[in-house]
Amino acid sequence: MTDAVDPRTMMAQVAAGLTAPGAPFEMTVEPVLGVPIPVLANRSRTLRELLEQSLSWGQREYLVSEDRRLSFAEHAVAAGALATALARGYGIGKGDRVGIFAANGPDWVITFWAAQCLGAIPVGYNAWWAPPEIAYGLGHTTPKVVVADAKRTAVLAESGTDVPVLTMEHDLPALIAEHTGDIPATPLDEDDPAAIVYTSGTSGRPKGVVHSHRNMVAVSDYHRFTDAMSAALTGQAPIARRYLVTAPLFHIASLHNLAIPRLVTGATVVFPAGAFDVGRVLGLVERERITNWAAVPTMASRLLDHDLSRYDLSSLAALSLNSAPSAPALLDRLRAHLAGAQLSVTTSYGLTESGTAATVATPLDLAADPESVGRPILGVDVQIRDVDGAPVPDGVEGEICIRSPYVMLGYWNDEAATAAAVDEGRWLRSGDFGTVTDGRLTVSGRRTDLILRGGENVYPTEIENVLVEHPAVHECAVFGVAHPDLGQEVAAVVVADTGAVTEAELRAFAAARLAYFKVPARWRITADPLPRNATGKVTRRGLAV
Repeated sequence: MTDAVDPRTMMAQVAAGLTAPGAPFEMTVEPVLGVPIPVLANRSRTLRELLEQSLSWGQREYLVSEDRRLSFAEHAVAAGALATALARGYGIGKGDRVGIFAANGPDWVITFWAAQCLGAIPVGYNAWWAPPEIAYGLGHTTPKVVVADAKRTAVLAESGTDVPVLTMEHDLPALIAEHTGDIPATPLDEDDPAAIVYTSGTSGRPKGVVHSHRNMVAVSDYHRFTDAMSAALTGQAPIARRYLVTAPLFHIASLHNLAIPRLVTGATVVFPAGAFDVGRVLGLVERERITNWAAVPTMASRLLDHDLSRYDLSSLAALSLNSAPSAPALLDRLRAHLAGAQLSVTTSYGLTESGTAATVATPLDLAADPESVGRPILGVDVQIRDVDGAPVPDGVEGEICIRSPYVMLGYWNDEAATAAAVDEGRWLRSGDFGTVTDGRLTVSGRRTDLILRGGENVYPTEIENVLVEHPAVHECAVFGVAHPDLGQEVAAVVVADTGAVTEAELRAFAAARLAYFKVPARWRITADPLPRNATGKVTRRGLAV
């Protein structure tokens, strides 16, 4: 009789083998912007190199939308042609910004890679921005040209900009057809800026987060590593994965972690058409044999009200929840609802500034601690620090700080904000509170969301996780409101069907599970969904009771 092997031990052994000296993912320590950081010994240095390597996938599908299918070879040719057109017609070169203001689709991706051929910096503008907001973005990053779809071209016109605009529907096809030929290449350094994406803007003006070629190539290498881990653990070559992209490309979840890494893993990216609709998306999963879906919790929760028996979801092997915290109750309901799909449900923790997830919670992690967001991924160090910046012991709460080759260069044209976020040791201060126990991270909440009630620290996430366990509650948001004596008191907006639950019932439900000072004192029950930004996070500024 053989002893059972602990899965966590097995995973650690496989990872150690893959990263050992001479192994495919050998790790070494090198200076990154003057600070020793663990990096892959054998790696590409620029995104342009990844585009060149993608030609080896040939006619395998890369980008799929409702009306288009592009192979890796076709995509590379289109990106090279557009790069040539931008250089010749608009003088785009190294360091120039190329704005992208559009919904998800193949042309968004082609434009991104065209900019990389020239050493230019693509800027992903929030496709939901109104004219004043895009006017701010254009003034902030000063692109030489903006590539936009028809809907956003109209918004740009209302913004009063005089920046040249190329339409995806008409200008891009003509330019690509006219300039097809060699794929340009521009000499670059590993730590040169590669892209700018904006923070969610849940408070104040959104900041332009600058990621380097090192950052974004390293993210792709991490995805190669996870494929190698899977192959080693299962003893099988990676399947031909097909990724559903429902989050916007102007966010790292879709751009850095879905669209870009597929050039090195050879997988397919599939874009649904239009606004998110559960039925349409499930139909797409069935038709395109989707294997992986990275969703925000709001999207995943909408599955719970849908009849999944109408669809063949047998291809769907992995569902990951990103961008906003996932309540343990949601994870449990998803597992039960999707039991027939044999899904592996994971969740993660990261922020735009961290470049990718800093931690990932596997099914093993979630079984051990449903509130965990997992362990640091390859190359990431996580520390919990006190108010003076000193590391604290396991189990003690403090600010989550992150250091890795994925962490941003800084904020575009904002040295003060950069210095406040990234210290001299290249540690990123997340602004989130959390604890590490047994190597797993648990997030308490955002520092900016913290409620200070009569000297007690109250974290909205803890209360929200309790309230959504009530069967009548679809979603909720907790926040602080001014109080003349306590400083702040706890308020909650709860989304439920009309007449399904009363304030008294919710108060009693919370009081049975929370300390008295955490029970909301003010309530609003509504049937209207919570306001959210493009990445699925609740915009608390617009809430009131």
